[in-house]
Amino acid sequence: MTRRALACLLPFALVACATNAAAPTPPSTPTPAPAAAPTPPASALLPKVPQPPERPVAPAPVTDPAIPREQRIQAFVDYAVGTYQADPAFVRSVLAQAQYQQKIIDAMTRPAEAVKPWRDYRPIFLTDARIEGGRAFYAANRGALDRIAAETGVPAEYIVAIIGVETSYGKITGNYRVVDALYTLAFDYPKRAPFFAGELAQLFALGKVEPQLDILALKGSYAGAMGMGQFMPSSYRLWGKDGDGDGQRDLLTHLPDVFASIANYFVVHGWQRGGPVAARADRDAAAADFVPESLDPVYPLADLAARGYRPQAGQPTAEGATLLSLDGEMGKEYWLGYRNFYVITRYNRSPMYALAVHQLAQAIRNGGAVGAP
Repeated sequence: MTRRALACLLPFALVACATNAAAPTPPSTPTPAPAAAPTPPASALLPKVPQPPERPVAPAPVTDPAIPREQRIQAFVDYAVGTYQADPAFVRSVLAQAQYQQKIIDAMTRPAEAVKPWRDYRPIFLTDARIEGGRAFYAANRGALDRIAAETGVPAEYIVAIIGVETSYGKITGNYRVVDALYTLAFDYPKRAPFFAGELAQLFALGKVEPQLDILALKGSYAGAMGMGQFMPSSYRLWGKDGDGDGQRDLLTHLPDVFASIANYFVVHGWQRGGPVAARADRDAAAADFVPESLDPVYPLADLAARGYRPQAGQPTAEGATLLSLDGEMGKEYWLGYRNFYVITRYNRSPMYALAVHQLAQAIRNGGAVGAP
């Protein structure tokens, strides 16, 4: 989720000097303006974390709201057939059974990340029940989780925390038909129609490679995400893993596949084995506000220190970070997000989501109770 940088402009002081023919008045000495926080040249920034190619989105003939709906639907059939070799009769049959859901549009316009500050967002996920549920889930599946962690470098508690945040350890995976959610958002939510129409086409492509899935029966979230880890169709198709070698990828309820797929998603997006995730930071009293343009961890810690932001004593460090400024329960909180923090934001672009996953993972691992971080 990209955030705009806020430019900090210092006004120029104009000093007028009155002159007198008999005795000129010496000019007053202007008060020095406070120094702005240093901005490093682009060459000083670190490289961005390499990412896989962007998932394809549907073209304008499918998504342009100025085009009549029936024409867009026919263009979608052509797109799904031409791109993924879907059977045209099957695509038309499925679309004929898809249903528009107004409540899906309503839900998309008010996600928690957009309307809640951190002080209200954090308590949704950092509860005693969720922490204890995560510890119990980890204990019940320790063998499989630790095996995946050893193979991939993704700690088991982060896999568990993703499942805990997404579906309360598989208890809440969504009651919308996936095809209804994607159909509604593809043809009635112009703001993100290219993405969701692309995901609808990916659903047909997924059905070809995983024929055991009945795509008309699949249930998921209002955004069309499925299973314990809430994978979108493209993520399921591209990065889902067969975790136990049975020849199928079942990310709905089959735990070996769920664990392996979440870990693989992190690895594909740049997870660093043994690397830190985030650190609480202190801000110097004289530091200027700084809002990075993105969540990419491209700022060396020395640069952030020059701006007045440093990891608190005892917190982990890394080569590069981004800076988060959040409205916490006790006031402003400052966090440094490292490479692995950025990877978690590829699962969900909200930095508050990534920080909630991180804190839940730490509580599951350490047995911590809910309270101020």
